[in-house]
Amino acid sequence: MFQEPDLPSGIGRLRVDITSILRAAPVIGVTVRVYNSGQTGTPLQEVTTDVIGRTPVMELPAPNIDYSLAPSAEQPYANYDLYIEVPGYESVEINNIEILPDVLAIQNISLIPLEDVQGESAELFVIPPHTLYGDYPPKIAEAEIKPVGQSGEIVLSKVVIPEYVVVHDGPPSDRSAANYYVKYRDYVKNVASSEIYATWPEATIIANVLCIQSFVLNRVYTEWYRNKGYQFTITNSTAFDQKYIAGRNIFDTISEIVDQIFANYISRPNIEQPLFTQFCDGRRVSCPRWLSQWGSKALGDQGYTAIDILRNYYGNDVYIATAEEVSGVPSSWPGTELAIGSRGDKVRQMQRQLNVISQGYPLIPKIAQDGIYGPKTAEAVRVFQQVFSLPQTGVVDFATWYKISEIYVGVSRIAELN
Repeated sequence: MFQEPDLPSGIGRLRVDITSILRAAPVIGVTVRVYNSGQTGTPLQEVTTDVIGRTPVMELPAPNIDYSLAPSAEQPYANYDLYIEVPGYESVEINNIEILPDVLAIQNISLIPLEDVQGESAELFVIPPHTLYGDYPPKIAEAEIKPVGQSGEIVLSKVVIPEYVVVHDGPPSDRSAANYYVKYRDYVKNVASSEIYATWPEATIIANVLCIQSFVLNRVYTEWYRNKGYQFTITNSTAFDQKYIAGRNIFDTISEIVDQIFANYISRPNIEQPLFTQFCDGRRVSCPRWLSQWGSKALGDQGYTAIDILRNYYGNDVYIATAEEVSGVPSSWPGTELAIGSRGDKVRQMQRQLNVISQGYPLIPKIAQDGIYGPKTAEAVRVFQQVFSLPQTGVVDFATWYKISEIYVGVSRIAELN
């Protein structure tokens, strides 16, 4: 029997970001312990969170990168267990986080405050294998374009990026399965980290992210499950939808791409709804006229752009569209970058939002809300970008605008409740 040769090990990196679920603010001084999967005793790493609720970046052994760059019998990622605890909050244990070589794994955790700090409470997440490595049922084929003739079939009149999606933790028929309320961008980052490898070429990641976004936006636009009497947007069953895994880590290469293109989706001429972009792994399962995940990796290696990859599978008439509206934000993207010299209401609004955010993230300096984008505003933006893992340009681009909006809404809503 053929045995793959052992390749030299790589190094992966892990960072843990921790906030309070009630205050949307960083939790300082959290103890984070990292263990080999299934082992206890002396941890491999023990660190604490800093003033922005973030641990130092930890280096951990990972398999050779070649295992994630071509179909392999070898598991291409290493598994570790995390234990998170701090007085006054529920402890969290996450088993089998995934560490790939040469990319940064980011574990986001929202801690639940304990009413009785003397009590013992813990939340456990057990992460199943990645879809490209584990054994999951293939997608049951559906029509690419959903019918629109029946009354009530289509609820929305335009494509809208939802603030949240409701993810059913099982097949549609499982009435006992939990429903998770997940921020749209967090959902896309989670699914992409579960469906493809973050070590793949950028164009391949972009193409797959666009497929994931178009898929879920079609479910949103058509109210597919709600029209069938269900109280959720989408399932995490690969037979029906795409894989969302509660509690799993994401990766920096995927996260940065999603932040830049989250409002985009795939469309065809004269079709209003986002394309229902079904896909398969292309190795264990063949899917003509659908995107092949491993096939898209090969095309990325050959220098194909994201749109060329998509047209290779879905046809030359597909194009990338942008949603007209993003839900849950105070104001939409101004259409041009804000930088030193910019003036007006959009600058003033952004300054006000940064000042509200700085109440929970004091590293971000307070600034005048004068509608003038000067050096102090640029520095506050740069610090915000540093805190929230965006390129530190000091310029408010598309990704920074919507990240400021997202954090501001979370912080201000909590303030209103209090």
